[in-house]
Amino acid sequence: MPTVLVAEPLAPDCVTWLRERCTVIERSTDDPTFHKALAEADALIVRTYAKVDAALLAKAPKLRVVGRAGVGLDNIDLHACRARSVRVVHTPGANTDAVVEFVVACMLDATRHRLYLHTHLAETDWNKLRDELVSEHQLSSLTLGIYGCGRIGSRLARAASALNMRVLYHDIRDIDPAQRHGATPVNRETLLAQSDIISLHVDGRPENRNLLDADAFGRMRSHAVFINAARGFLVDPFALAEFMIAHPRATAIVDVHDPEPFGPDYPLLDIDNIHLTPHIAAATRDAKTAMSWVVKDIWKVLSGEPPEHEAL
Repeated sequence: MPTVLVAEPLAPDCVTWLRERCTVIERSTDDPTFHKALAEADALIVRTYAKVDAALLAKAPKLRVVGRAGVGLDNIDLHACRARSVRVVHTPGANTDAVVEFVVACMLDATRHRLYLHTHLAETDWNKLRDELVSEHQLSSLTLGIYGCGRIGSRLARAASALNMRVLYHDIRDIDPAQRHGATPVNRETLLAQSDIISLHVDGRPENRNLLDADAFGRMRSHAVFINAARGFLVDPFALAEFMIAHPRATAIVDVHDPEPFGPDYPLLDIDNIHLTPHIAAATRDAKTAMSWVVKDIWKVLSGEPPEHEAL
């Protein structure tokens, strides 16, 4: 039986399915026995934080396939894998709905005041509270700018269009109108200048580091809502901090960070209009299970069959 090393937790049902076909070893990269297991592994499965690079591959002479239980491949050196003839499979689309739901929830959190009552109120307090909780806008009166209209961005466009929002997008690719869901293509400058809410959804190619820099934030509206549920390194955190401090009516909701976890010197800490979450946009049981089913493509490669989702 082939040996599969699982470096980060997977859904239990998926591990059980894999154990019926393979010898499964579960070891985190900081386990003292990880490298011993790696030397015997025919396959390796990672999620977000385990790094697959040339140094790791050099310690895995039997490795035939790496599986990423997730979408992005930022933590896998594809060039190094190709050089070693190690195939890479992943689960595109597995967390799309979860991330879109998270972004829509963030848009509502930023625009609609809500307060849950846990006791009765006198009539004067009741009326006072109702007056205080009147929101300035509803989503249907706002413009959403989607920076990157791929799998998640296009699904977000569909959700926003259903909420009667005006939707703009900017992408380096030409996108078929049927996949835009009513969103209008614009250049970067127009997206930044005209959007009330900007949601970032570009890929992790190295040239996208600090894509949102001081110049980009300087083009945004003073009341803009900025949401990043894509990748931390896409944003210059010092530029974001400076913009938010200078524009107290603006809001940032940041779910991804560079590094993770961040330390006490993180420039986005302790700024009233910046709200940080611990990389949870895809954190639903449904999404985690869907991502864990990368085990099926692992088994296909080990069995000599073509996988469904291979990173080319």
